[in-house]
Amino acid sequence: MLNEFKEFIARGNVMDLAVGVIIGAAFTKIVTSVVDDLVMPVVGAITGGGFDFSNYFLPLSANVTAPTLAAARQQGAVFAYGSFITVFINFLILAWIIFLLVKVVNRIRASVEREKAPAPAAPPPEDVRLLSEIRDILKQRA
Repeated sequence: MLNEFKEFIARGNVMDLAVGVIIGAAFTKIVTSVVDDLVMPVVGAITGGGFDFSNYFLPLSANVTAPTLAAARQQGAVFAYGSFITVFINFLILAWIIFLLVKVVNRIRASVEREKAPAPAAPPPEDVRLLSEIRDILKQRA
C-alpha cells in the first residue's frame, strides 16, 4: 500500500494539481484585490457617491441595529447581500480571466500541433516516377 501511495504521488498529475492549487490561491488574492480596490470604488462612485457593497445587509432580527456588517453579525442574523455581490463580481472576473487564459493556451496548442504535423510529401522526381511505372508494368506481366 505504501508503494502504491508513492506511485500515486510520483505521477506528474498530482504535482501539476498541487502547483495549480497554490497558483490559484495566489491568483484569487489578486482578483480579490482588483475587485475590492479597483472595481468596487469605481462602481460605488458611479452609483452614488462611493458606497461599499460589503456593508449592505438586511437585518433578520429586531436585535440588529449596527451600521456595519461585522457588528451586525455579532448582534444577530443578517442577510448579507452586499458581500454576495462582491463575491459574485470576484467570480465573474476570475471566470473571465480563466476563459481568456484557456483561449490563449488552446491557440498555442493549435499552433504547436500545426508545426508538428508532417509536411505533405513532395512529388518524387520524374526519373523515380518513370522507374516506378516500369516496375508496376513488369509486375503485371509476370
